[in-house]
Amino acid sequence: MAPPSPAAAAGRGLLLWLHGSAETGEQSRAQVAPYFSAVPELRLSFPTAPTVPIACYGDEVINAWFGIPEVPITATTVRDEKGVLKSVEHVHEMINQEVAAGTCPTNIFVSGLSQGGALAIASFLLYPKALGGCVVFSGSVPLSKSFAERVSAEARKTPVLWFHGMADMLVLFEAGQAGCTFLRELGMACEFKAYPTLGHSLVDEELPYFRQWILQRLEISQGTEAARPASSSWPWRSTIDNFQIYKYQF
Repeated sequence: MAPPSPAAAAGRGLLLWLHGSAETGEQSRAQVAPYFSAVPELRLSFPTAPTVPIACYGDEVINAWFGIPEVPITATTVRDEKGVLKSVEHVHEMINQEVAAGTCPTNIFVSGLSQGGALAIASFLLYPKALGGCVVFSGSVPLSKSFAERVSAEARKTPVLWFHGMADMLVLFEAGQAGCTFLRELGMACEFKAYPTLGHSLVDEELPYFRQWILQRLEISQGTEAARPASSSWPWRSTIDNFQIYKYQF
């Protein structure tokens, strides 16, 4: 996975986006980056996961941050924690590179869709400093509650924004609810936004609020420009209902 570019100047913000499995960073960039095109103060990074065989799909090789044990993902799914922790190390390397280049940790945001959202959660929970925030789309907590004792007091200061569809059949809504409850039990601020008809998908309706949430924390004026890009005809904007298409995106 390619690291983000070093900070151009101290104090500038970074949004690190982690894609869902079987996707690439460039695919995520195409959907997310237009929402931040008028925000020069915020740099964007879209790394791509390595390719790995996934056992529950007959060892098919896809881009994935860690192993996928079963589908659907529920509130009690046992994860590939060894794989999760290996990817967390890579994310921490990217964050540390930014901090060394002069970016304040509280100006760094980790976010992601599905499996990328799960990695974003694990990454900020195990990072020793408070970050600007973590934003999760259709994700889940990929670590057991035994990891709670490893979450530092500083990490617990990181605010979380969580989007989840109530019609999600890949990462069940119960998994999202359980994850948010877990974070709140740690004393963390977790804003949970539920969408009654949304399945396992990232849609345009979520992204303007995501943008607003990030910019507020960076204290950047949102100006008068439209938050939505000129074209919203993304091929994946509607709830995906074809298993052959969406089976990997968590």
